Amino acid sequence: MYNDYIKIIEDAFENRALLQEEATKKVVREVIELLDQGKIRVAEKKDGQWVVNQWVKKAVLLYFPIQGMKTMEVGPLEFYDKIDLKHNYEKLGVRVVPHAVARYGSFLSKGVILMPSYVNIGAWVGEGTMVDTWATVGSCAQIGSNVHLSGGVGIGGVLEPVGASPVIIGDNCFVGSRCIVVEGIQVGDGAVLGANVVLTKSTKIIDVTGETEKEYQGYIPENSVVIPGSRTKKFPAGEFQVPCALIIGKRKESTDKKTSLNDALRDFGVSV
Repeated sequence: MYNDYIKIIEDAFENRALLQEEATKKVVREVIELLDQGKIRVAEKKDGQWVVNQWVKKAVLLYFPIQGMKTMEVGPLEFYDKIDLKHNYEKLGVRVVPHAVARYGSFLSKGVILMPSYVNIGAWVGEGTMVDTWATVGSCAQIGSNVHLSGGVGIGGVLEPVGASPVIIGDNCFVGSRCIVVEGIQVGDGAVLGANVVLTKSTKIIDVTGETEKEYQGYIPENSVVIPGSRTKKFPAGEFQVPCALIIGKRKESTDKKTSLNDALRDFGVSV
C-alpha cells in the first residue's frame, strides 16, 4: 500500500542529498502526517508478533533535518523547536490537562487523557489510556488501550538504531508510580507493575511463584504482577545486591472485571 513511500524513504536514508529535493521532502512530511493520524505505526502486531516498520522510523529521522527551527507561542508560553505540537484535541476526543505536551507525529486515540505529561513523536497511545502527571512516553513507544501510566512513569524512546524495537505496553496494563521501562521491553496485556519497577534490556525478570524460579529477559508475560526486587551478585570487591524484577503472581479474573487495577497490587500487599 505504501510501496512508493517506502522506496523514497529508503533511498533518502541511504543518500541524504536527496533531502534537498522538494519531492522527497513532500513524501517525508506526508509519512509523518500519516503517523500523526494513526494510519501507520512504528510497530504493529502481525500474526501475534510485534514487528518494527523500520521505514517509518527512518522517515522520523529524516523529518528532523528538513524542518527549520521556529518559535511557537501558546498563550503566555513560548517554545523554540523544529516539530509542531499536536492540535485539534476536541476533534480527536482527547482530554489534555495543562501543561501536557504531545508532539506532532505522535498518535493519541479517542478517550486518551493526558495529565501534565509528555508524548514524543512516533509514539502511539491507545483508547482510554491515561498518561498521568509527569509521565513521559518516549519516541516510538507503543502504549495499548485502557492503560494507566501512573505519576512519574518513564517510558523510554528509541529512534536509532532503526531496527531496534520500541517499548511496548500491552492493553489493560497498570504501570505504577515512578516505574521506568526502556530499551525495547515488552509488557504483555494485563500486566501490573508495582511502584519503582525498573525494566531494561539487562534486567533479570524472575517468576518466583513456583517451586523453582523462572527467568525472563526483555518481556513481562501477560497478567503478571511485578514488583522491584534484588539478588546477590559477586564482584571482585565482594558480593552486592543488584536490582531485578519479581513476578509474584497473576491478576485475578475478579480484579479484571470488578475492581481497579490498583487492587491487583493490593491483593499481594504491594505499594501502588
